[in-house]
Amino acid sequence: MFRHIPFLKAVFLHSITAFGGPQGHYAMMLKTFVNGRRDVTEDELMDYNAFCQLLPGASSTQTLTLIGYKRGGVPLAVLTLIIWMLPACCLMGAFSFFLQYIDQRAVKTIFKFIAPMSVGFLAFAAIKAFKHSVHNTITWVIAIFSTVILLLLFTKPWIIPVLILVGGFVTNLSDKRIPEKDVARQKIKWWNIWLFGIIFILAGLLSETARKHDWPNRRPINLFENTYRFGSFVFGGGNVLIPMMYEQFVMRPESRTVVQKNPNVVKINRDDFYMGAGMIRAIPGPVFSVSSFMGGTAMKDGNASWQILGCVIGSIAIFLPSALLVLFFFPIWHNLKRYVVVYRATEGINAVVVGILLAATFYMMKDITIIGLKMVSFMNISVIVGTTVLLLYSKPPSPIIVMLCLLLGWIV
Repeated sequence: MFRHIPFLKAVFLHSITAFGGPQGHYAMMLKTFVNGRRDVTEDELMDYNAFCQLLPGASSTQTLTLIGYKRGGVPLAVLTLIIWMLPACCLMGAFSFFLQYIDQRAVKTIFKFIAPMSVGFLAFAAIKAFKHSVHNTITWVIAIFSTVILLLLFTKPWIIPVLILVGGFVTNLSDKRIPEKDVARQKIKWWNIWLFGIIFILAGLLSETARKHDWPNRRPINLFENTYRFGSFVFGGGNVLIPMMYEQFVMRPESRTVVQKNPNVVKINRDDFYMGAGMIRAIPGPVFSVSSFMGGTAMKDGNASWQILGCVIGSIAIFLPSALLVLFFFPIWHNLKRYVVVYRATEGINAVVVGILLAATFYMMKDITIIGLKMVSFMNISVIVGTTVLLLYSKPPSPIIVMLCLLLGWIV
């Protein structure tokens, strides 16, 4: 593993500087692991990203895990996952302890140019992906159609998998576009899906048994089941995960039926939940690390050890399903590309990815002040354009750009 230390160092730097959600993370991966280190090709990264959009769980986490898997198999994939998730999970877990001491205004001031910087990264990724994947009439149509549909339905968790399937179907209507290609078979690791299923069933049975018999100190069991279920079924990333958690941990415990039948249900104070949901936008790393905060907050009525246990459960249970699913299904996806129908579909899928990046760029811009003769508008536009130009025409590492934007927020 010593020869992989430079790669793991790059993963760590990525983990503490990756802002902007899954699409922003993809742009930074493109800069770091494709253009910088050349761990994967642009084709491979687009393939990984498109494949992970079809799976439930944290797509940017799964994409990065596959980069580690490609370099060093399952051991390096697991290390990559741990190094990627650990900084954000530790920060969000710590926030659950020091919630009352956080100065939100100071955080917003320092991070005020991170959002326009993320838009710049997205614009860079969209331009690169467009040049790479949109090269004929049908891919133009798919990319534009996907962009428009996503702008209208961006918050719907089912829309991205549906668009990817439609894009793959459309490019299969031609028998000339892409010839058959030989692909070396990969061994399917069946233990991943078995482990995923066993954990899911046992967690559900144990949680329900603990609830029915009102076991003392059963909250960790219920918390693990709730969080593992989220990680197993959520499509659409953090924008879908957070509302699901809100319904489970805030709204549901307030219903009269639950109060009567299950008074010891896992619950989180509404204001604390909003604080955690806001703070996750201000830190780098995977949005799913918000689960660390939620786990700690759900168990903060006990002692410190109890609360730390909640943070650990929240961190492991939310990312474990993503890792097991991606490491099981990726060899299957890879092997299927031996067939013409699947290999042709990748052209349409890549065009949909271009649409996702374009839509994400415009979608994020709606929350940034860029219109009007105001200094803040001028600064935001300058950061967006400056970030995009730096990424396209120079070679500064992504962490340097992030540090410059944080420094600008502190100075201005």
